[in-house]
Amino acid sequence: MSTDDSGSASGPSSGPGLRCLVTGATGYIGGRLVPELLAAGHRVRCLARSPGKLRDHPWAGDVEVVRGDVTDAVSVADALRDIDVAYYLVHALGTGGDFEETDRAAARVFGEQARTAGVRRIVYLGGLTPAGVPERELSPHLRSRAEVGRVLLDSGVATTVLRAAVVIGSGSASFEMLRHLTERLPVMVTPSWVRTRIQPVAVRDVLRALVGSARMPGEVNRAFDIGGPDILTYRDMMTRYASVAGLPRRVIVPVPVLTPGLSSLWVGLVTPVPPGIARPLTESLRHEVVCHEHDIERYVPDPPGHPVGFDEAVRLALRRVQDAEVATRWSSASVPGAPSDPLPTDPDWAGGSLYTDRRELTVDASRDALWRVIEGIGEENGWYSFPLAWAVRGRLDRLFGGVGLRRGRRDAARLRVGDSLDFWRVEEIERGRLLRLRAEMRLPGLAWLEMSVETDDTTGGEGPTRYRQRALFHPHGLLGHLYWWGVSPFHAVVFGGMARNIAKAAARAPLTPTGERASGG
Repeated sequence: MSTDDSGSASGPSSGPGLRCLVTGATGYIGGRLVPELLAAGHRVRCLARSPGKLRDHPWAGDVEVVRGDVTDAVSVADALRDIDVAYYLVHALGTGGDFEETDRAAARVFGEQARTAGVRRIVYLGGLTPAGVPERELSPHLRSRAEVGRVLLDSGVATTVLRAAVVIGSGSASFEMLRHLTERLPVMVTPSWVRTRIQPVAVRDVLRALVGSARMPGEVNRAFDIGGPDILTYRDMMTRYASVAGLPRRVIVPVPVLTPGLSSLWVGLVTPVPPGIARPLTESLRHEVVCHEHDIERYVPDPPGHPVGFDEAVRLALRRVQDAEVATRWSSASVPGAPSDPLPTDPDWAGGSLYTDRRELTVDASRDALWRVIEGIGEENGWYSFPLAWAVRGRLDRLFGGVGLRRGRRDAARLRVGDSLDFWRVEEIERGRLLRLRAEMRLPGLAWLEMSVETDDTTGGEGPTRYRQRALFHPHGLLGHLYWWGVSPFHAVVFGGMARNIAKAAARAPLTPTGERASGG
């Protein structure tokens, strides 16, 4: 039986396993749904634009992964072949001003191909919309979610649309926003939407509803509201979070002057959630989002202790964060518009200029000790070089709408492909040998940072340990070239210092009882 936030989201299968397709498996909900479906006895296929991002998940060997995009009818048709239940967990939010049209077109493609393939059911997770509010007055985020649900319901395939408000779980964007606002601001001057009533839902109850929807009767084709037992204002949520987390009572002063745009900037400055994600979240809080029915219980009965209350959901989420057992995070999904081509492994002439800063050092430490320092880089351990420069770069990135340094990392010790790491993303990892990070900060070009460990194989690994480091930059236009040459004088301090300090950290790591250095620290 699989668990999430220290609780079960799915139980044993009540029949032969179904063939399930999961889109959005690299995202927060999708990455948690896959193991729940497997635990329920289903067979799972994942559709991903970049299949490599899934390879380090614990369940990667138990699923079939196919490459494709929900906007491409051919790849969607291939992915849906022989599928019983298709989970639609993707949206184009943050990809530009036309994201509503992209969402609409993708939903139509998916619905049409599902009908052609003979899929029995589509399951879609959307947003809870306020009653009595004209759709034109909704935020673009909620309006698009509602439209996608309608498109799928009209596809000719039996569809379950689950509508949820704020999802409370370790690593969700909503939870991270709530957590950082409450923890970092003992006194808050807040937007008026902190008075809006909301019905939050624990992520385990969302997953339970998603898994249970797979076996709904064929005649069911409708939307269901899903929520927890508590109806709270955002102010209540911050106050109760502080109580559960053992924080002093927070002073919250709402003011009416903060527009959605200013609200998202405020959230972006205080929390790791960038304005591009914070804005739709805050805009969605302008209207009351409360469930108007609980009909889902007819098909997915509530077991004892469910739905989970707000305080318990927060307690479980905090425990997962503290124990570093967060399975997926909101930042697991790539920042929209952050490309990864050309790869630094391409020939030097591919894609134009490719500037490189190389560093290489012999390290007085074992290969394993050096690797642990490399894999532990970022967040609390820092970047081993000129902390003020990294902090300033992070703040500038936030100022211009980037992700900044506050995303942190999913796990303090282990990385996997697709993980966010401050304002980088893990693009490639060969454990014990290579870590390649792709920059997701605001830059006039594309940038990577590679760190690798080498030993002389001819000596059976007993030779000196070598640390190799490459910073690569592919400029866009004249501004990109000027940027590289403008920051080049600082490379000796930033990148040279990083190489030296990583080597020193590995060398001074304490020895284990076997004589090996244990950690970089």
